[in-house]
Parts: sequence; structure tokens; C-alpha cells
Amino acid sequence: MIKDQEYLKSKASYCLDLAKKLGATDASVTVGNSISETVNFRNKTLDESNRSDSLAISIETYIGNKKSSISSSNLLDENLKILIEKCYETTKITPNDEFNSLPDKDLLAKEIKHLNLYDNSHLENDKKIDYLKELEQTASIDKKIINTESGFTENKSNFILANSDGFCNGYKSSSFSASCVAVAKDENSMERDYEFTSKCHLNDIIDPKNLGKIASEQTIKKLSPKKIGSGKMSIIFDKRIAKGLLSSFASAISSSAIARGTSFLKDKIDHQIFSDTINIIDKPDIVKGMGSQCFDSEGVKSDYLKLVDCGFLKDYLVDTYNGKKLNLKSNGRSGGSTNLYFENGKMNIDQLLRIDNRSLYITETIGHGTNLVTGDYSVGATGFLVENGEFKYPVNEITIAGNFNEMFKNITLANDLEFRYSINSPTMFIEGMTVAGK
Repeated sequence: MIKDQEYLKSKASYCLDLAKKLGATDASVTVGNSISETVNFRNKTLDESNRSDSLAISIETYIGNKKSSISSSNLLDENLKILIEKCYETTKITPNDEFNSLPDKDLLAKEIKHLNLYDNSHLENDKKIDYLKELEQTASIDKKIINTESGFTENKSNFILANSDGFCNGYKSSSFSASCVAVAKDENSMERDYEFTSKCHLNDIIDPKNLGKIASEQTIKKLSPKKIGSGKMSIIFDKRIAKGLLSSFASAISSSAIARGTSFLKDKIDHQIFSDTINIIDKPDIVKGMGSQCFDSEGVKSDYLKLVDCGFLKDYLVDTYNGKKLNLKSNGRSGGSTNLYFENGKMNIDQLLRIDNRSLYITETIGHGTNLVTGDYSVGATGFLVENGEFKYPVNEITIAGNFNEMFKNITLANDLEFRYSINSPTMFIEGMTVAGK
């Protein structure tokens, strides 16, 4: 059973009171409880089943602009007393940092929206096993599939964030996730692919037969890949790959990267960095959204942000500490983006495939070849050759490369956006990238 709000509040209040009594000028406490249950299958046989119950507390104490933090999984009062005392003593000998402080009071969340992030449903282990059996049975129907792996995870969590300025709020959330990896083999090659589903509510996940079918079909399509030559080509990123480019963008506009000077988007506010058809939104209050939140990890209210408007960069993802360095107010993004997405483009997927008479459709990238200081991008990839809008054959052993400064300006988006993750993108076309093949 997940710990209730009153229990978590009592622990937070105990710590805040003690910190103030010791002499801390300010303090912040986060108390959270998370219960996770996971079942894994391999080749239609139970491989692993486990359950974890995590209870943890994180404490920050301030003496003026001095700050230190400490955390523990032991929430007994006598241990908390020792933790607070250690944290306070450490704070006393910590150097001053003029940017250390609690968030401005007027920025703290005043109300908690009901975003329907918690589902009290519980799937017993035997039901999780039944789900995975059905999933793998479906995934294995085609004889080309020689191996399957799958998993089901149920997670429930509850937390309280409290500080010495009187903020004390939190809420429950849940997630239900299932995945399937399929391995296929023919006379020419052996290939793998996967499908994944994750939702706040149990009834919203993909049914097991459909999940297994998608994983199997995607894998079989990749068999007998061919090599292609090197040169400049248009690249089409599948939605699940395109969201990775948006994730890199989010990292590049984090206030920490901007304040450190380690982002190619430093000093780019009100500059055009995408084509005028591109809008990027961060929306924290999507009902059942995988990245939804009422406030950030500092208690600051998270509002709707239009980060890119008609191609122009309008805002960074700002927390309190780095915001002070940049002379910016926090916009409730301590911890990063919430539900981040490209707005839909105007083309359907068929039209996007026909923009160029020859292009590469990327379904998987390999490696992490992103340099956010320079904007350079280079990754291994697999996918399909597309000619005149038709998928011709799978390709592998290629590298695609470019620089975000140019890539962003050459993006065209389809109108097939789906909210499956906390970061989402429609299918993406980028003209003129470098491909290294055979």
C-alpha cells in the first residue's frame, strides 16, 4: 500500500521544524514513496518477477546563500534528526553562492490541478503473466521470429514537497508499461525490433496481441538489409526517433547548459532557429499526460510554454538557481520539460514520403553522437530506402550526420503526432543530411 499524504507531510514537517530550530534560514524537504512490480518473459517463459518498495527523503538546508543537501531511505525520527544535524553542520562550512535560494514565493503553485495521473487499478502477477504470454504468443506466430523478450511494469508513487516558506503539496501518480522485443532470422540476416506502451491508466495501454503483432511485423520487415553508398540524402525520422532530436533540443535549452555556456543555443532567444512552420510546445497540464505535473521539483508552478513560435526560440527551460545566474525567473522547469512536442505539420505521411524522390526512413539509431556545444550530430542508423514514396528495402550499417543549426532549419513535419511519451514528435523530414554507407 502506497504511503498516504498525511504520513509524508508529517515527516516533511518534522524535518522543517528541526532545521529551523537548529538555525537554518531556509529548508526544503521532499518525501516520496514508490512501489514497482515487474514481470519479464523470455521465449514465452517466465524469466523474472520482482517487487520494490522505495521510501526516501531528500533534505536541503540553507544558511543565507550557503546550501547543502542530504538524503536517506530511513525515515525513523531518530535517523531524521541525525540527518538534519549533519546537513546543517555541512551547510555552515559550505562556501557562499549568491545564486542559492528557495524559489520566489510568488512563483510557487497555489493550487493542484486534477490531471488524472493516478489509477488505483492493480494487475496481479498472474494477470501480468497472462498478458505477456498472449503478447509473446502473438509475436511468435511467424516462423521467422526466433526469440522474444517482453516485460510488464506497474508503478505507483506518492510524494510531498515542502519548504520553509509554507509550501506543502504533492500528489499520486501511476504508470503501466509493457514492451516486446522480437528477433527474426532468414537466410541472409538476423534482426531485432521492439514495440512499447506506457500510460498512466491500465486500460489505456496497447492490448497484448496488438503489441506483439507490431513488434513482430517491424522486425520481419528489417530482414535481408542492403548497403547503400555515401552522400547527401534526405532523411525521414520515424516518430519514435524524431522525439530523440526534440530531447536533444530540450537539453540544449536547459538553463543549466545556457548558464554554463555549453549549448549551441546560448544567446539565441528571439532568433530564428527553425523554419517558420515549426512550433514547439511544453504543456504540463495534459490530462493523463506522461510528463504532466502541477509544479516542478522546487514547487514552482508549471505553466504552458511556447518554446518555439514560427521558428523563433522564445524561452529556455528555467529553474531557480540557473535563472538567477541568467537574470531570468523560473518557469517551473526544474527537472526539465513536461509534455514536450512539435505541433503537427500540414502534410500527411504519404505526402511527406514523396517530398524527395529518394530518401532514407530511419527506424533506429545507434550510439549517442550529439555534441550540444557545437550542435554536431552523428549516429549509426538502420531503416529503409524510400523511392517515390514507396519503401523499397531495409538498409543497415550506415551513419547519418549533420549539425543541428542546419538540421533544424530544414525540418518538415507530418501531421501524425501521437502523445505516447513525455516527449513526442510527428514523423520528421530533414533535407540534405550526410550519409556514410558502404
